[in-house]
Amino acid sequence: MKRAQLTEKLVDLKREKGWTWKYICEKIGGHSEVLVVGAILGQMKLTKPQAAAAGELFGLSKVEIAMLNEVPMRGEGITMPPTDPLIYRFYELVMINGPAWKALIEEEFGDGIMSAIDFDMVMDRLPNPKGDRVKITMSGKFLPYKYYGATGNNQEYGFKEE
Repeated sequence: MKRAQLTEKLVDLKREKGWTWKYICEKIGGHSEVLVVGAILGQMKLTKPQAAAAGELFGLSKVEIAMLNEVPMRGEGITMPPTDPLIYRFYELVMINGPAWKALIEEEFGDGIMSAIDFDMVMDRLPNPKGDRVKITMSGKFLPYKYYGATGNNQEYGFKEE
């Protein structure tokens, strides 16, 4: 079985049983809903206890449970640029705002990146009379670039220079 086939099976079972993502995440537990749903959709991995909980919930075989605990090939099967309108809007956010985010992060922290590995994300619904709003909060560890071969008074990492 390929990981994409397991994803299809899990989504089919979700649909057949009428489960919500919130219900599935509560049953599996342990991490952010974004991470758990990402794992069910084949983009993240579950811990062994989470994979076992998912196996019990979905009635999976030992091999399928093991697949949920394996590191996936992230991004596999995703068309670039994205064609789904909702996902495309996130792509658009990065294309339009990415240079400003980069400039502001570098000014505040120095030469480096925001980690997408040492990372947290929370999604909330904010009621609004003009239409409810989606609030996504992302928090990633700042990772400064290392300047190879630094000697003497030259700094080794790209932290903000005072």
